[in-house]
Amino acid sequence: MNKMTKNHHRQALIDKIKVLVTQSEVMAGSVKSAYLSAGEGDPVILLHGAGAGAVTWYPSIGAISKNFHVIAPDIVGYGESDKPDASYDRPYFSTWLKEFMVSLNIHKAHIVGLSQGGAIALQFVLDNPEMVNKLVLVDSGALGAQPSLSSFLGMLWLNAFPSSLANRYYSRHILFDPDHRDSNHARYSIEVIKRKGGKNAFRQGKGAAVAAIPEDSLRQIQNDTLIIWGENDQLFSITHGEAAARVIPNSRLYRIKEAGHLSLMDQPEIFNKAILEFFKCERSEDERTEG
Repeated sequence: MNKMTKNHHRQALIDKIKVLVTQSEVMAGSVKSAYLSAGEGDPVILLHGAGAGAVTWYPSIGAISKNFHVIAPDIVGYGESDKPDASYDRPYFSTWLKEFMVSLNIHKAHIVGLSQGGAIALQFVLDNPEMVNKLVLVDSGALGAQPSLSSFLGMLWLNAFPSSLANRYYSRHILFDPDHRDSNHARYSIEVIKRKGGKNAFRQGKGAAVAAIPEDSLRQIQNDTLIIWGENDQLFSITHGEAAARVIPNSRLYRIKEAGHLSLMDQPEIFNKAILEFFKCERSEDERTEG
């Protein structure tokens, strides 16, 4: 595991976490994979969405690491990790995640997935249920939601022609209040897309990672599952979170008011409290049959 070189905007977000964060790299199969880690205890793996990288979790790493060992990877294709030519569909990401965990000698972990990271988490728990403790899906992809036309055009603009203007437009679709997002996150996101291979995940994946998972497959998930959704999510409607909570056994929906797609940035205290309480508490039999 090698120490990471510093990127100004990335480092500014890490500094904002205000706990000791280690930046490292590991080989996950053939993919050099960067990751952040903090805290001690049972492992919690945080999977970011389709943009930037592990630093997307800057509002949450500090709070969660007070009770758990947080590992936040730059998923293959993003952040400081390798960006190879690849399919970038769910099986590809799921295989990468298993190789990442094996490389770190993590046999089982709580998994938290945001947006596309939620889709990856879903595929991973279907492929490797024995490696997942509790599952948290945050405004998750692969549950049937389709972005609105304006949201999709914003996403296309940002990924095809990354700029501060495109980013400001897209921010209005992923946050209840765009001012809740640290400007360094926006700048780092643009930087990553502009790098060699930075557009591969978007261009080569073509949305395959967030394509809907059949309900029959979702019903196979037996892990305790918390579905968190911003009530004002313009990218993926909360109706899909409600539907998923009815289909996935042992799941429940937690709604966050005045929060968009990036609910962890719009309402970080509420978001972090919901996750920590879910991890710490055993659910009653009544709760297990909700949904």
